Amino acid sequence: MKQQVMNHSRVDTQSSGVEAVFQREIKQLAQKLFPRNTKKRQQVINRMLDYVNQALGKEVLIIVSPGGWGNTPIENLQEWEKSIVNGVTEALSRLGHKWALAQYLRSGPTIWGHLRDLGKEAQFFYFGKSPRAEAMAEQLKLLTRILPDIKILLLAVSQGAAFDNAAMKSASDNPSIYSIELGTFFPQMPRRTLSPRTLAIDNNGLQRDPMCERDLWAGTKSYIKAFSRWFRALAQGKNVKFTHCINTPGHEYEWEHPAVGSRIVTFLTTHFGWVQVK
Repeated sequence: MKQQVMNHSRVDTQSSGVEAVFQREIKQLAQKLFPRNTKKRQQVINRMLDYVNQALGKEVLIIVSPGGWGNTPIENLQEWEKSIVNGVTEALSRLGHKWALAQYLRSGPTIWGHLRDLGKEAQFFYFGKSPRAEAMAEQLKLLTRILPDIKILLLAVSQGAAFDNAAMKSASDNPSIYSIELGTFFPQMPRRTLSPRTLAIDNNGLQRDPMCERDLWAGTKSYIKAFSRWFRALAQGKNVKFTHCINTPGHEYEWEHPAVGSRIVTFLTTHFGWVQVK
């Protein structure tokens, strides 16, 4: 799979393929979303320009929101998460679509970044309120104005799936935005809204997912064992992400699982269809 993952470094707007009028709109949106935070405003501008420049000449822009803290680059995702990304891109290619692959990273890669976002994560966990998801929805809606022929496909697992669903709520009136959500974390299940443009998969077809069904004991055991694996790896000098040490049977969605790949292909075929070759 040829990855076209976005780069969050500063983008030169003068060399960008985005027309000047849309550059102004992007800057205006960034100012509206973050009037007092220069760093956040620049992140929005960079992200939007990255998305636009990648999506130029494409029919579908796939935006991957990782699970957990939401800061894992595609190349470092767990293997089953990679299988979903690979499966989706290959399915779109078979349907004849040109696609671009990007990410939406919700937090920084450091422990400090996690601690800084802890309050936001807690607010989302307990109350389902996510200003970041609302801000993402505003950015996606502007993106579909800049590129009116593009379709945006949000792709996420676990906490990322819950985040994408919150963004879909805020962009519910936009027919160009679609979402595939796998293994939504249980606190968000009662708040979840499923539109005809959303595919939610809460079971891999082999066994129940305890993280969807509020099985707190199964979840607790998986995290206790994960800490043990993580500390053991660190003691051996291995640099292993904590999330890669979590093994919760049922909360893994391999593309080849009975209720995963085939359902996604059906969803993509229904909503994106075959491209007629001239």
